[in-house]
Amino acid sequence: MTAAASGDCAATPEIHHERGERQTFCGLAGIVWLHRKMQDSFFLVVGSRTCAHLMQSAAGVMIFAEPRFGTAVLQDRDLAGLADANDELDRVVRELLARRPDIGSLFLVATCPSEVIKLDLDTAAARLQQAHGERVRILAYSGSGLDTCFTQGEDTCLQALVPLLPELPTLQRSLLIVGSLADVVEDQFTRLFDRLGIGPVHFLPPRRVADLPPVGPGTFLLAAQPFVGETIDALRARGAHLIESPFPLGVEGTRAWLMAAAGAWGVAPELVEEAIAAPAARAEKALARYREQLGGKRISFLPDSQLEIPLGRFLARECGMQIGELGVPYLDRRIMEPELALLPADTQLTEGQDLERQLDRLRADRPDITVCGLGLANPLEAEGLTTKWSIELVFTPIQGFDQAADLAELFARPLNRRQRLAF
Repeated sequence: MTAAASGDCAATPEIHHERGERQTFCGLAGIVWLHRKMQDSFFLVVGSRTCAHLMQSAAGVMIFAEPRFGTAVLQDRDLAGLADANDELDRVVRELLARRPDIGSLFLVATCPSEVIKLDLDTAAARLQQAHGERVRILAYSGSGLDTCFTQGEDTCLQALVPLLPELPTLQRSLLIVGSLADVVEDQFTRLFDRLGIGPVHFLPPRRVADLPPVGPGTFLLAAQPFVGETIDALRARGAHLIESPFPLGVEGTRAWLMAAAGAWGVAPELVEEAIAAPAARAEKALARYREQLGGKRISFLPDSQLEIPLGRFLARECGMQIGELGVPYLDRRIMEPELALLPADTQLTEGQDLERQLDRLRADRPDITVCGLGLANPLEAEGLTTKWSIELVFTPIQGFDQAADLAELFARPLNRRQRLAF
């Protein structure tokens, strides 16, 4: 933890553990933002019609929009083992690549149905790479619902890229930002790093898979998202070093995040404060009016995205909200420890989920706003509870100084809507 990140909380919250029924999207949801981020990629989901319907409705894409994802639908004959699914997959890939010459990288995405019938997409990707290797890069990863939260789809996708990253030359060093960020946020951070003399700076995922960043013993990792723990481990296995820091949400988190990078580069804190003075002041001013709206309001989180802890820290410390129960799908202390130190010590922190018991506690508490998955939002709204979709917080630009007020606005909006409907 950096000195700037060492908050004034004397103790970290006690963690309660639950196991039972859980409610979340599967990792296929990650394609919704990954296909926009990596603009030379195509995601071919190998799954059922249910998977196809999920992708189309979650992404909100019209069938004529020519998106950079699609589904190779497993038919009854495939699922019953009466047809060779590998032959069918080879045909679908061959036809897809012939129809879409713009595809530079093709991700085969495993699902629950493909994993149940033991369709080995890693082997299929290697086979197809040999057949089409001259013009396209083919990889495989799992987006199945066997993981514990929908954001793990990005983690498994990035893991698939790690073995392909080129080697950073010996004696060189670089900063690698891990976790998807909107392009506009990347540009803002790049300008700040340039001003601080920190570089070269690379991002994973990159905007084009063809431009993979290098990695090696001279690489320093800075996590931009809290759900990339396995990718961090894979990068550390290649010699990279993790910089521990809170996540860049809100003014405090963004300042600590930049301070942590500056510390690794030997940049004096005074120079960092000078470089960020203007954007930090703008963010503080923009946040002020949301503190009036959100201050004293009570918020609870149901476990869904892994963003719950840094969001709770931001809302409690910078917006004056009171945290009710804060649920997380799983707690990865390797990258979450600096955030835990900044949470109010009396936060009711729960790892895992027993859905019915959590809903009973939520109904008894009746917070002013609840952050939850799409599947729970409408039923809770019908019970008179105000909700916020957790998935919206993943693909909305919320990191950095210039987005701090936008992040607060995402929580103020449902409260305003509920207030207007009450009249």
